[in-house]
Parts: sequence; C-alpha cells; structure tokens
Amino acid sequence: MTNQTIDKRMERVLYSQDEIASRVAALGAQITHDYTHNGYSRDPQGRPLKLVCVLRGAMVFLADLIRQISTDVEYDFIYVSSYGNGTSPGAVRLVKDLDLPIYQRDVLIVEDIIDTGHTLDYLRRGFAVRDPASIRVCTLVDKRVRREVPVEIDYSGFVMDKNEFIVGYGMDYGELYRNLPYIATLKPEYIR
Repeated sequence: MTNQTIDKRMERVLYSQDEIASRVAALGAQITHDYTHNGYSRDPQGRPLKLVCVLRGAMVFLADLIRQISTDVEYDFIYVSSYGNGTSPGAVRLVKDLDLPIYQRDVLIVEDIIDTGHTLDYLRRGFAVRDPASIRVCTLVDKRVRREVPVEIDYSGFVMDKNEFIVGYGMDYGELYRNLPYIATLKPEYIR
C-alpha cells in the first residue's frame, strides 16, 4: 500500500505492481535459462554471472530480479550521472566505479530505464576496455522513442513508444517517488 498523498500526484499508472512482478519473473527465468542452458556464459573460469546495477534507479529492479534468477550470481554497483552542468548534451560522468574487477567475467548491466542510450553506450565502452568475457544488458523499461545512440538491449521488461516522464519502482523525479511499487506518470502540476 502506498501513501495516498503520493498516489494523488500520479496522472496514470502505466505498469502495475503485478505487471512489474510478472515481467521481472519472466526476465529472471530467461536469464537463468540463457546462462545455464543456452551457453551464454563465456567466463573461462566458470564463475557466476556478475550483475552490475546502475545506481540509483535500478536498485529496486535489481533486488527483485536477483531473487528471480535460479543460478549463482554476484552483483556490484556503478553510479553515473548524465545530467552534468547542461553544457554537453549526452555527457556522462562516472560518480562511483565498480568495487571489483570484471576481467574475463560475464557481465549483465541492469538498468531501470534506457532512453537516449548515452549512459548505456558510455558503460559498454568503459566495460569493454576492462576485457570482460561478455557484456549484456537488462532494462526494465526500454524507452525507444527517445533513442539518440543505437544500443543493443538483450532483456527488456517493457517497451515505451510514447515520450512520457515516468516515476516509481526506483525511478525518480527530484529524488522522490522511487518508493512507489508501480510505474506511473506525474500530473503536470507536480513537474517543475
């Protein structure tokens, strides 16, 4: 149950708590299948898949996703900012790097939403020079309508065809609304 005051700020719910849970379960099952039966693992030492959570938004998604993966996994966190000072559209800056190396590891980048593609492109290029065994991407929301940089997404929960600003399930507006169990659009009067 969410706070009724917060709920009243939402224009409409795009993906309900049940719809999200269903998609996360399906993604977890597919990742489990791919990394145990389909031979997606490339790590020469046979170590577990390493999920890399892009902070802060993907934290909620990661927490639910790892509980739906029925094989050994490890995880780490990276924090990047794509907002900067507004002078360089698409500029991405590293705020917090990974704690552990990914050399020769199978890496699955976990994102809450991919829109322009700049952040994912930055991460893929940065990870590639660290020589992982493989790099794949899982996002809860693929907002293709905003794509500026072509990026490959291996696992996608939902595809958005409209350019709407969304909040909830880890995604925020001004650091608020991450705690909503669903994904919704804000009423215009709450967007500054």
